[in-house]
Amino acid sequence: MEQHQSVKEKEQVSSLNMAGMTSPLSAAKLAAKVNSLATSPSTPRRTPIRVNAPVPQKVNVDYKSMVAKLAEIVPSQDINTYYLSVHKVLTRFLSCSFTAFGLFNETSKCINLKLIDKAENVYSSKIFGSDSENPVSQCFYTRKLITKDNVDFLNISYFNGHKVSILPMISVNKCIGVMIIADRYVDPSEKLYNFIANHIALTMDNISLVEKSQEHINTDSLTQLYNHRGFQECLDKELHKAAENNTELSIVMLDVNNISRINRELGHGKGDEVIKLVAEKVKNNLRKSDIAGRYGGDEIAMILPNTDISEAKYIAEYITYSLSCCFVDDVGPVKVAVGVASYPECAKEQEKLLLLTEQAMYISQAKGYKDGMSAIISSADYNFWDDAALKSYAEIISKRHAQMGVNFEEELLHKFNSEQINSQNHLEEIAKSLAGAIDAKDPYTKGHSTSVSRYSEALARACNLPENEVERISLGALLHDVGKIGIPENVLKKPDKLSDEEWNIMKQHPVIGAEKVLRPNESLRDLIPIVKYHHEHVDGTGYPEHLKGDQIPLSAKIVAVADAFHALVSDRPYRKGLGLDVACDILLQGAGKQWDASLVTKFIQIAPSLVGKI
Repeated sequence: MEQHQSVKEKEQVSSLNMAGMTSPLSAAKLAAKVNSLATSPSTPRRTPIRVNAPVPQKVNVDYKSMVAKLAEIVPSQDINTYYLSVHKVLTRFLSCSFTAFGLFNETSKCINLKLIDKAENVYSSKIFGSDSENPVSQCFYTRKLITKDNVDFLNISYFNGHKVSILPMISVNKCIGVMIIADRYVDPSEKLYNFIANHIALTMDNISLVEKSQEHINTDSLTQLYNHRGFQECLDKELHKAAENNTELSIVMLDVNNISRINRELGHGKGDEVIKLVAEKVKNNLRKSDIAGRYGGDEIAMILPNTDISEAKYIAEYITYSLSCCFVDDVGPVKVAVGVASYPECAKEQEKLLLLTEQAMYISQAKGYKDGMSAIISSADYNFWDDAALKSYAEIISKRHAQMGVNFEEELLHKFNSEQINSQNHLEEIAKSLAGAIDAKDPYTKGHSTSVSRYSEALARACNLPENEVERISLGALLHDVGKIGIPENVLKKPDKLSDEEWNIMKQHPVIGAEKVLRPNESLRDLIPIVKYHHEHVDGTGYPEHLKGDQIPLSAKIVAVADAFHALVSDRPYRKGLGLDVACDILLQGAGKQWDASLVTKFIQIAPSLVGKI
């Protein structure tokens, strides 16, 4: 719908229940109105225009039931369906051979009539408003009932000889068209018929307005492409087609680089100019079956049916070349980041396919340009565990999670547990990536897992443990908080003290890490004791199993000290990180209660050499 609606349009649209599109008046209210009309014989009547009209005869019609049935019709968003429903009621009660409805077209200045007979055959006729001799035009402009003994004025020879009544349809004091009934004898109840015609007119007018609004509801006003909603709906349809026909489909997403700087330094008008230029180049290069939309503020996306990744990258390359040849005043050549993903090669689910496309686009931003051209990246081009890829994936998830419902944690676990580990170094790389992703959920613990791993390794060496055990403890420390993958972010990121219920949720993370993350992966099962018991206290007050003393594995005790120390010296939302001396004093106070006393003593001895590297 256009930005500036007329008062009439707003009044009409507000009269519809948009969820169910119920009729303007209920059956009970219409029946009451009918009764008032039927019992007001003294009310002055307009004199209808008649053309060779005979004296009206009394017709036995159950008007009250007819009006009630009309009121029960639930309008659809298809005006022709509503025509047919009204036609069925009128022909049932009036025994007329046909009905016709026509709305006035402001552009062509004509009335487009749809005539329906008893067999529900539909005929069309167009009456020009300039044809002043035509009774349809006369009725429309005079707003008065006209009766005719023949319908030759409709130019439909099949119905010649039928006697009809033509009624104006008035909505909000404006005549919007006419209703024709194959019945000459409406004159005795003219006010009632006018009321019915106007009730139908108001409903039709509202349906027409809704249809017009639907034309714009999925269109972005700046680019005239589909907006985000329209793009999603189109993609859903195209993916169903691709699944049914066993064909490929690709998505290309373009993001205007430096748009924030352009908006900030040159104004949003200049930013809009750049986005419109990108949209125009995209439209000019679309094939007939392709679809484009404004996916985000500065993101333009394309749906390319029957297109694989290589073809999609070729199309994207041509568009980026076209853009590189366009210079915008004060901006220069337009540069974009480009991401590509395809169905079914990269993903089958709509949300995941979009996520992977956007991830590829983020990586394209990081890659920059080569020979002046944008880096066109597909989701098949990069390693999921690559630092840039994982970082971009986390950024997109955090931005889109609420909108898309994509479970970042489940996706990480799926990738983690399906990864084919081929060496210890490979295992450590994957573990570091996973730990980094977990730390990224909490901005205040960035790098926490890596630091705890380093401290644990140092303490294990201070205890003169075998090298293979040191490596195991280092890796277990790296994954000690991996169970936080299953903790809700509103609990994980809460800056205030946790409630009892929230604390109980938080205390589940050691078990989640051990059972959900490590146990499914055979190469990591020996790390379970470290992850599961690093929050146990030597006095038995820890969790999850209240182990005490020697019941707690040494490896878990080591990680517990390292974990506590890093938490003390790190900044938190509610305080700055503590100094070395204060942190060590706190460890000493908890020695023999929370932490193993001998391990605390050893750690304090090596802490000065570690704290400078935080």
